[in-house]
Amino acid sequence: MRVSSITARARAVRERLAQRYPAPRTELSWSTPWELLVATILSAQCTDARVNMVTPGLFATWKTVEQMAKADPAQIEGIIRSTGFFRNKAKNLHASAMRIVTEFGGQVPRTMEEMLTLAGVARKTANVVLSNAFGVHAGIAVDTHVKRISFRLGLTRQTNPDKVEQDLLKLFPQDSWGAVNHYLVLFGREVCTAHKPNCEACELDDICPRTGVTSSSASPTTKHKA
Repeated sequence: MRVSSITARARAVRERLAQRYPAPRTELSWSTPWELLVATILSAQCTDARVNMVTPGLFATWKTVEQMAKADPAQIEGIIRSTGFFRNKAKNLHASAMRIVTEFGGQVPRTMEEMLTLAGVARKTANVVLSNAFGVHAGIAVDTHVKRISFRLGLTRQTNPDKVEQDLLKLFPQDSWGAVNHYLVLFGREVCTAHKPNCEACELDDICPRTGVTSSSASPTTKHKA
C-alpha cells in the first residue's frame, strides 16, 4: 500500500493497530485514580512489571491518598526502592498526596492544568491518568515507545516528547488519543522494539519509511516500502 500523505499514513496506522489491539489498556495495575497516578509516577525509568510488583505493598501500607500525605517519605523510599530514583519518587508521591488533600479535597484532579501542579507530574503522566481514569482526552502520552515509533513511521521529525505529542495530536482524532498511546506502546514492546524491530512480522511494514532504522537492526523483509 502506498500512502500519499502523513495524514493517510496515520489513519492506516490507527486502523491497523486497532485491529491488533481491539481493547487496549495500560499494563499498570490500579483500582482508583490515585493508584494509577502513583503507579505512573513510579513507572518512570522502570518497567510496568516491576511497578506492579511494588504497588501492592505500597497500597497495603497506605490505603488512601490521605494516609500517603501523612507518611514518612523515608518509609515510602524503602518500599519503592527497586523502581529506581526512589528518593525523588518518594518525595514526589508524598508532595502530590499532600497537595491533592489540601487543594483538591482528596480527589485526583481531572484537568491537565491542575494535574501539572502535582509534584512529579508532567504531560505524559497527566495524559495517562486523565485518559485511563477519567476518559479525558487532553493529549497523547509520549513515552520512549511512542516517541521511537512515531519517528520511525515518519509521523514526526521531533525528538522532544512535548513536540512529538503536538505533531501526533494533529494526526489523530481526539477521541482516539488515549487508544493511540496504548497502540504504540504495546506495538513498541511486541513488534517494533528499540534494538531489533521485527519488520517481517509487522502489519505496518508496507507503509513504514523506517526512519532511523538501519538494515542491520531490522529483521529481513521483502515487502515494498512506501
